[in-house]
Amino acid sequence: EVPPTFLKRPANIYAHESMDIVFECEVTGKPTPTVKWVKNGDVVIPSDYFKIVKEHNLQVLGLVKSDEGFYQCIAENDVGNAQAGAQLIILDLDVAIPTLPPTSLTSATNDHLAPATAGPLPSAPRDVVATLVSTRFIRLTWRPPASDPQGDNLTYSIFYTKEGINRERVENTSRPGETQVMIQNLMPETVYVFRVVAQNRHGPGESSAPLKVATQPEVQLPGPAPNIRAFSGSPTSVTVTWETPLSGNGDIQNYKLYYMEKGQDTEQDVDVAGLSHTVSGLKKFTEYSFRVVAYNKHGPGVSTHDVVVRTLSDVPSAPPQNLTLEVRNSKSILLQWQPPPAGTHSGQITGYKIRYRKVSRKSDVTESVGGTQLSQLIEGLERGTEYSFRVAAMTINGTGPATDWVTAETFESDLDESRVPEVPSSLHVRPLVTSIVVSWTPPENQDVVVRGYAIGYGIGSPHAQTIKVDYKQRYYTIENLDPSSHYVITLKAFNNVGEGIPLYESAVTRPHSVPDPSPMMPPVGVQASILSHDTIRITWADNSLPKNQKITDARFYTVRWKTNIPANTKYKTANATTLSYLVTGLKPNTLYEFSVMVTKGRRSSTWSMTAHGTTFELVPTSPPKDVTVVSKEGKPRTIIVNWQPPSEANGKITGYIIYYSTDVNAEIHDWVIEPVVGNRLTHQIQELTLDTPYFFKIQARNSKGMGPMSEAVQFRTPKAESSDKMPNDQASGSAGKGSRPVDLGPDYKPPLGGDNSPHGSPTSPLDSNMLLVIIVSVGVITIVIVVIVAVFCTRRTTSHQKKKRAACKSVNGSHKYKGNSKDVKPPDLWIHHERLELKPIDKSPDPNPIMTDTPIPRNSQDITPVDNSMDSNIHQRRNSYRGHESEDSMSTLAGRRGMRPKMMMPFDSQPPQPVISAHPIHSLDPPHHHFHSGSLASPTRSFLHHQLSPWPLGSAMSHSDRADST
Repeated sequence: EVPPTFLKRPANIYAHESMDIVFECEVTGKPTPTVKWVKNGDVVIPSDYFKIVKEHNLQVLGLVKSDEGFYQCIAENDVGNAQAGAQLIILDLDVAIPTLPPTSLTSATNDHLAPATAGPLPSAPRDVVATLVSTRFIRLTWRPPASDPQGDNLTYSIFYTKEGINRERVENTSRPGETQVMIQNLMPETVYVFRVVAQNRHGPGESSAPLKVATQPEVQLPGPAPNIRAFSGSPTSVTVTWETPLSGNGDIQNYKLYYMEKGQDTEQDVDVAGLSHTVSGLKKFTEYSFRVVAYNKHGPGVSTHDVVVRTLSDVPSAPPQNLTLEVRNSKSILLQWQPPPAGTHSGQITGYKIRYRKVSRKSDVTESVGGTQLSQLIEGLERGTEYSFRVAAMTINGTGPATDWVTAETFESDLDESRVPEVPSSLHVRPLVTSIVVSWTPPENQDVVVRGYAIGYGIGSPHAQTIKVDYKQRYYTIENLDPSSHYVITLKAFNNVGEGIPLYESAVTRPHSVPDPSPMMPPVGVQASILSHDTIRITWADNSLPKNQKITDARFYTVRWKTNIPANTKYKTANATTLSYLVTGLKPNTLYEFSVMVTKGRRSSTWSMTAHGTTFELVPTSPPKDVTVVSKEGKPRTIIVNWQPPSEANGKITGYIIYYSTDVNAEIHDWVIEPVVGNRLTHQIQELTLDTPYFFKIQARNSKGMGPMSEAVQFRTPKAESSDKMPNDQASGSAGKGSRPVDLGPDYKPPLGGDNSPHGSPTSPLDSNMLLVIIVSVGVITIVIVVIVAVFCTRRTTSHQKKKRAACKSVNGSHKYKGNSKDVKPPDLWIHHERLELKPIDKSPDPNPIMTDTPIPRNSQDITPVDNSMDSNIHQRRNSYRGHESEDSMSTLAGRRGMRPKMMMPFDSQPPQPVISAHPIHSLDPPHHHFHSGSLASPTRSFLHHQLSPWPLGSAMSHSDRADST
């Protein structure tokens, strides 16, 4: 036992008259203490104005000056008592109510009783009226005082009291400027006196004239029935009990019991004469809410609060749903199901009971699984045996009804399910007006598990909708289709690994008997915009759309395209739902034609007018084909290369490059190259070594670049010279019309070829010595002659001689220079600057020039070198030959363009690949003698050495030097 102690003591209160105040008092003790309030030594008796609220708090309504005094809260129990007191101080209206300061404030700030600031006070509010009068509340409205017609900053206090009683209560408006208030908690059929006072920042103003209002009389209706209780007596019934409520002036006539299933919004009711009732026919294991309303002669009283109760559980009233069987292998079957429908569980599902048996027997085997488990693998079954299964749900009350028997047969042998099924062996469709009947046969390979079939269908595409059917099914009817519509249907067998290869079929549903609708207008303004070598964007307009060309219905557009090469090419089509379509996968450099039609429901337009577009070129994607090499009749050192254009040229061929070498495995930049113009399919190569195997490759070029090389073709030159040629005519033959003999120098060693070739016929030692003496003598004489002629020529060079020499140049042994002097200026072959440099190929204004002339120096005397240094420029020679000049050196060369010969090559205007940029075309004039790099007798390589080498041409290079330099 514990004597009373205070949890909260009453505190001193400052207030104005007519206000409501509450003294708080909380006590504890054991046994629970009783509490009474004493004012100035007298016990406070509860009344309309003195009320005990929240157990022990004292509320005083409508303060008057006589309420001021000392109030005590006295608590007592059997163990002891305790008391606590507080003072109520009533202030004048012009004195502000002080607020208790925080403990941190000093006494200098505790000026609680500061009066309001001086200034004009508001006059009385005008036109106070009661706009709504009820039994227990009244609504008052008024207009702001005449001194402040706007009244936005005014607050109002409404004082009211019962007529004949001088104790006023006060109600304040909730926000400044508000001119109405609701006075509640009044007594019925009572006269009240109201007055309104406006207040500004200076204080309260004049009071309005008193307004008397009588509340309405109240009909005495029953109160709520106390102690309502509800309990479930069975899974379908609930009993509700209550006690007699307090009634005013009239006895209770009857009760109405309302009840409703939890979560529903419709309430049912039943009339009851007594103080209890049992509601039956309810749902099992379901929550219901109940309430009671008492009736007397005046009508229905106050309703009780709702009580909620759940009916008792029972066995489920429905079987599980969607029971399916999946044969896993020859000894196991997987069962899957869903719980019984909502509302039929009759309680918490605690588990499921599975019963199965062989179809040929009647004895069952039972298995149980947990409440949340919705599948079970039944193992240990016999091969090739048909079993029946059924499932029932269980609650704590027992087992509910079971599903129907479902049968499945285990496999004879374990089929393969490590891969998807194969394609069904056949698919047939039979279209009707609004449906299509689909039938099929299973895959031919029966060793792979098939769990079922997936049927996809849609207009124009089979991916709009998909239906899955059982593996035993062989036909299906697709319903709710549109008449006269083209449907694409796909069928795939599937198992647990995935779906197999689809089988496609299309069908057009039959038309209705109604006449065809009028056709739509075809699209207009079809345009083809080329984007790349394989992509063209098609755009169009639709005059049947509004001006903003916004598509708001289900229309679609069909784009078709084809090329006329070959002539029998079929149209390709694609559908679009916007006013443009991107056609991809086209062939490069090919002319296509495009047209568009629009379809809306069963209406279609005709095809629009065609638009044409040619795709951009692309580098050749295949090499030249049918490459052949033959020896020229009567000239065993000359061969003829023939070929056909690439099958995938992807543009106009502007040139070919022939690569040849004696070593098929050599780096490609070590092969000799021969450029050829694009309109030729044959080329001669001269000055080859006899009885030597050569390998040839050809590469095609268009405006976009170089294509791939052909496979290497091998050719071996013949063993013997022709009978009409001297053995050494390669060394002593004419240098060509209008050219000078070659100064070979005293140390010259003949190239591989003729009788000195290792492939030539053997000679005796004596003949070799004699021949060597003769050659040395001839060489010395020749050098002297060449030097004299060279000096003479350099002094007498004139523009007339330059033109004559250029006109005498031949191309490929048979063509003269055909260029008009207005188009191409003959090159100046006489050079006097200090160092020879190669010039980048000039860009021709013609995008596809066909040039058959190759003006190049024909012998060593056309070039007068000055620099005698060999070693210092070896790297420069090799870099220039391989075409790897830097941009700086190229720009330097461009600055000297007027000081060196022009090199013309048979290519288009785009700069060629670096590896071929410095190689002139070889002439097919009668053979001349040249220096050779390595072991190849190549006039092209020898020209390059003449032009690029800084060595004096009067002194020949030994074989070892040549080997080092390359």
